[in-house]
Amino acid sequence: MTAPVTAGAAGAAPAEDPRLSFTQSIVLTIKQPARLRNLELLLLALATIINAGAIALVQLGALGEIDTTVLGFGAGLAGLALVMHIALRFVARDADPFILPIITTLNGLGIAMIYRIDIARGYEGWDGLGLRQMMWMALAMVLALIVLLVVRNHRALARYRYIAMAVGIALLLLPFVPGLGTVINGARLWISVAGFTFQPGEIAKIALAVFFAGYLVTARDSLSMVGRRVLGVQLPRARDLGPILIIWVASLGVLIFQRDLGTSLLYFGLFVVMIYISTGRLSWVLLGLGLFLGGAAIASRTLTYVEGRFAAWLDSFNPEVYDAIGGSYQLVQGMFGMANGGLIGTGLGQGRPDLTPLAESDYIIASLGEELGLVGIFAVLGLYLLLVARGFRIGFNGPDDFGRLLAVGLSFVIVLQVFIVIGGVTRVIPLTGLTTPFLAAGGSSLVANWIIAALLLRLSDTVRHQPRLVVDD
Repeated sequence: MTAPVTAGAAGAAPAEDPRLSFTQSIVLTIKQPARLRNLELLLLALATIINAGAIALVQLGALGEIDTTVLGFGAGLAGLALVMHIALRFVARDADPFILPIITTLNGLGIAMIYRIDIARGYEGWDGLGLRQMMWMALAMVLALIVLLVVRNHRALARYRYIAMAVGIALLLLPFVPGLGTVINGARLWISVAGFTFQPGEIAKIALAVFFAGYLVTARDSLSMVGRRVLGVQLPRARDLGPILIIWVASLGVLIFQRDLGTSLLYFGLFVVMIYISTGRLSWVLLGLGLFLGGAAIASRTLTYVEGRFAAWLDSFNPEVYDAIGGSYQLVQGMFGMANGGLIGTGLGQGRPDLTPLAESDYIIASLGEELGLVGIFAVLGLYLLLVARGFRIGFNGPDDFGRLLAVGLSFVIVLQVFIVIGGVTRVIPLTGLTTPFLAAGGSSLVANWIIAALLLRLSDTVRHQPRLVVDD
């Protein structure tokens, strides 16, 4: 509800004063941020019920009984979400009320499925990934809260765009530091510290999004207004091609030296979309697609593991490809699992998602598809769609160019990851090795995505926290 406050109502001037006829016609609409936070609290309660129900159904389906210990950990996470909600009432009263409940629901569903796979494989306590994922979620929520407390105005980030660039590049290079970097599943993406592994590239994507937004705000005039028109398309000048060529080379470097196709595609796609949003020129998209397709064609013929990914994608059911090391076994198993789930799924705890390699991380969508069915997958995609739509809405309503670009860029990071992962699992595109945001097991991705959510909450608070005058006829 809004409460109209009419100037002159306090009786400062006589009622018959003709000047009040104009003054009284101006109504200052006072927003009541408590409405947004109350809606968020209601949605958080619903998210908690969904998550607790999912864990309980997993236990009933797989064990035939309910283990209150795991539900206790889930209650602790619900308590942390409540703490974050309370903090938002003080530090970001006008923040979007849908973001926190959506990511809490996604995170809870992911933990329920990871816990279900732990049960199938006989893992308990710290040996299982489910409990570790809960701890990572708690850490990620604390870090997101710290970001909200530290970043009180997103415009301050624009001043540190070149520092963000340096931090992003440094994080990408960390896995190459001797004694610090480690190779897992053939990819050099992780660093190992005191027995814990972390993927610094997940944080690098946030730093690079800040840099891209800051750089494009200052350079968009030269990138959008200058160039020659060829066949109805305005092409940029040769000297303006530097940024996109540098990002393309950096993406190829990630592909070649870190052996990570998904991250390479993510970085390059992020920059192309942000430069298109900044300039509005289709030529940048066409140029980006051309560079990407050219790089993919070269990589598929020169890099063995990329060639294997393409072979598994194009000829999945070939026995030679299926049985080969790094072949299509994982892809086919995931497809069989989703086919077994059908329309409504086998039920939580009733399927066999553990038969698919990396079912708790790269293939958690296939695991959910088997036990929740096509209906469940559509529900999950609906949550992602709503989350990204809120992010785009924040960007389009942003009060400044930097905030608009940053909100769109951060939202696109999420939607591109979802497309790449689900596209690979369903054989629309080759598998890349990325993880599904908020769902898949993995602390690095979870921390990075909660920080993205915190930045979107801060941006949405800035957008809404604008006084508005409404003239009443």
